[in-house]
Amino acid sequence: MDIPVVDLKSFLIDPEITQLVPEDMVRRHILLPLFRIKNTLTVAIADPYNVPAIDEVERYTQCQVDTVVANREQILEAIDQQFGHETVADIVKGIDGVDLQTVKEESVDVKEVQKIAEEPPLIRLVNLIVLKAIDQGASDIHIEPSKDRLRVRYRLDGKLQEVQSLPKALQASVAARIKIMSNLDIIERRRPQDGRITVKVRNREVDLRVSTFPANLGETIVVRVLDKDTGLLSLDGLGFPQEALARARALIRRPNGIFLVTGPTGSGKTSTLYAALHEINVPTINIITMEDPVEYQLDGINQGQINPGVGLTFADGLRSILRQDPNVIFVGEIRDLETAEIAVRASLTGHLVFSTLHTNDAPSTVSRLIDIGIQPYLLASSLLGILAQRLVRRVCQECQQPDEQAMAQAKQLGLSLPSGAHFVRGEGCTACHSMGYKGRIGLFELLEITPEIASLIAKRADTDEIRKGAQRAGMKMLRDDGLLKAAAGQTTLEEVLSITQPG
Repeated sequence: MDIPVVDLKSFLIDPEITQLVPEDMVRRHILLPLFRIKNTLTVAIADPYNVPAIDEVERYTQCQVDTVVANREQILEAIDQQFGHETVADIVKGIDGVDLQTVKEESVDVKEVQKIAEEPPLIRLVNLIVLKAIDQGASDIHIEPSKDRLRVRYRLDGKLQEVQSLPKALQASVAARIKIMSNLDIIERRRPQDGRITVKVRNREVDLRVSTFPANLGETIVVRVLDKDTGLLSLDGLGFPQEALARARALIRRPNGIFLVTGPTGSGKTSTLYAALHEINVPTINIITMEDPVEYQLDGINQGQINPGVGLTFADGLRSILRQDPNVIFVGEIRDLETAEIAVRASLTGHLVFSTLHTNDAPSTVSRLIDIGIQPYLLASSLLGILAQRLVRRVCQECQQPDEQAMAQAKQLGLSLPSGAHFVRGEGCTACHSMGYKGRIGLFELLEITPEIASLIAKRADTDEIRKGAQRAGMKMLRDDGLLKAAAGQTTLEEVLSITQPG
């Protein structure tokens, strides 16, 4: 019949969509609405020949219905989960055996916790936490125990916000449910664990990376949300200044050398390199990566992941990659001398190498590599360019207002502004969850290794000398790029000043 089949166990179902059809109808016909795109409602049904049921749903919802087939038992189980309790208080009441008094972590009965974790109300509660995070565009979910409650926070546009407070009694059960979903050991609560979940949300796949940590008040859980449909951007969409973008594009098309992206954790380094790999990915070149972990699948690229448990480090993986006839190599991070030496050697033998490093700005990266143990003359010969970057929040387009106070502050600080500068700020609205910001944009500092810079590196020049040489060659500092973006109304002056250091 050419009807798609879905596995509802890996599908996060939106409660708002399921409520489009009344409970008696979904139980009578054994079907469940999954998602809606414009006026088309996709419905999972056990019997695809049940045309009267489909007609009834179309009449009731006034939507065109597309059907997918699902297991009867899975649909019934999902119906029980979706048409259950609506509030946290009701969910707690619906879970048998939970004492609302504070539960001590060491006194938890593992079998009882596992039983609770597999009950529909608890499943629905965890699903709602994850689904809400994906809907709001959160990059991370933090579930943290305190003395008298379980705190749930989302990282939205780089900032943590508390979104839910759960009873302390649910601490062990929520942790166990997430562990079950990610195939972790629910008995082990004394050591950190890492796992992975792949779920389907509105007909798209989302990867969830789970990390547990034994804190003094119980296990803290952080879930990294990797939405494959929204995570991969092009170089044009990252916010590069036009001049820096043109130079970066020229560098990543060079036949050999090292191109580094630097910045702190969470500054978007990997996303930038993914965008670069995507741009140069053609059938005539062989691109191989060694990552920790593989965040997004890139078609046409051979991606590998380190596994220290079996002795597969960045250095070991890089050695193996060199025997795979690569043209372009992406090493997730240069962490030690061994990895750095192999990367330099690869670049000097005709390979283009991309990698990341944790440094504050582009010029200080040279000193960092020399401190690791790389000889300056090798760096001067192998480095193509160093891109430092940060992420700042975008002003919400729905509620932005002119910010005269920021203009006055810029003049007071003596900042050099372009003509026509106009600062804005967000008032806060439903579109941005009252934050005044929605989305993020990159700030960039591109150090191109010109003959002058290469000469300075070979002479062991200090960071200040390299910075001055780069500025003479036209390099714009992170703060310079930030001020231009703030003056153009893309972000706020406050964001730029808090993220960048004075030049």
